[in-house]
Amino acid sequence: MGRALERIEELDPRLGAFIEVWRQEALAREPAAALLPLGGLPFAVKGPAGLRAYAARRLVGAGGVPVGSTAVPGPGTHWQTWGLGAHGRTRNPWRADRTPGGSSAGSAVAVAAGMVSLATGSDGAGSVRLPAAWCGVFGLKTTNGLLPSPDRSGLASAGVLARSAAAAEPFLRHVLDGYESTGVRLPVPAVFSGDLGFADVDPEVSAVVRAAVDRLVAAGVVRLAPGGCALRDPARAWQAVRGGAPGPGAAETRRANDAVLDALFARTPLLLTPTTPNRPHGHEGPGEVYSTALTWAFNLSGHPAASIAAGFTGDGCPVGLQLVADRGADAWLLAAARAAEDALPRVGPAVSGPAFT
Repeated sequence: MGRALERIEELDPRLGAFIEVWRQEALAREPAAALLPLGGLPFAVKGPAGLRAYAARRLVGAGGVPVGSTAVPGPGTHWQTWGLGAHGRTRNPWRADRTPGGSSAGSAVAVAAGMVSLATGSDGAGSVRLPAAWCGVFGLKTTNGLLPSPDRSGLASAGVLARSAAAAEPFLRHVLDGYESTGVRLPVPAVFSGDLGFADVDPEVSAVVRAAVDRLVAAGVVRLAPGGCALRDPARAWQAVRGGAPGPGAAETRRANDAVLDALFARTPLLLTPTTPNRPHGHEGPGEVYSTALTWAFNLSGHPAASIAAGFTGDGCPVGLQLVADRGADAWLLAAARAAEDALPRVGPAVSGPAFT
């Protein structure tokens, strides 16, 4: 606990990951929490209301100790891919001039910088997976409806950000009722789609992801099945559902994409894609690019989806590989992500560099 609080005190003035830090409360909770299954594990919660979220309450009940609430986009922020903490703008710990992604911005930064090993998040369009990709950490969006969510649209589901899939396992173990750890038989049959049939992907991002997939194949972790995955662009359908006025067009897009995904998962357990079509953009916003182009399809469909670190672009920006599984296969997806991470290069916490000196 003391180490986590020390790192927050040292690094957060430069990174802006936290809105509030609960130092005294965390230290007071620690002795009793140490006797419970999580043993006083320090974790961070997303946003001002994060401690009231179902997942956070379950973690506390299991002996986790919340150390603070993390940054989310400020009121009136048009672009939802950055955060505002107590020390101002939330900065990507790999590139200070770039956003960490959002809306679970501070949670991803806190994990990436080694302030905590685990943080809660929520994902309505990619809000866990996108910052996980851009901060080089693990992020999981659970199956929609699996955990309670205040989002009336049904698009958002609870999620977790962690240093790795292995580090995220305590989240599922203590938050999901009836969770059972599982393994995967290697190689896992998988379909790879570089663009889901519609997205315009940065060529360097595409190259990093494809190289990661090739490493997984060479390591015997996955076996690529023939074919791809071509979906309808979900942008308008997602916006209509989020706006509370889904018309016939949105319903037809959902039906068509669900049919494609149902057929895919009936024959192959895993879908691989880039997590985002672009690298982290500057703090001025992404312009006309939808950073969520490859993630929000699975908020509409409800499938669990994870992002693992795939590598870096030449300018030092992390890139994520997205793994998607059938609805309800969250524990299996975590095991598949863990096997994939074991075959890819590991990087340590991002805590320093010329941008932060």
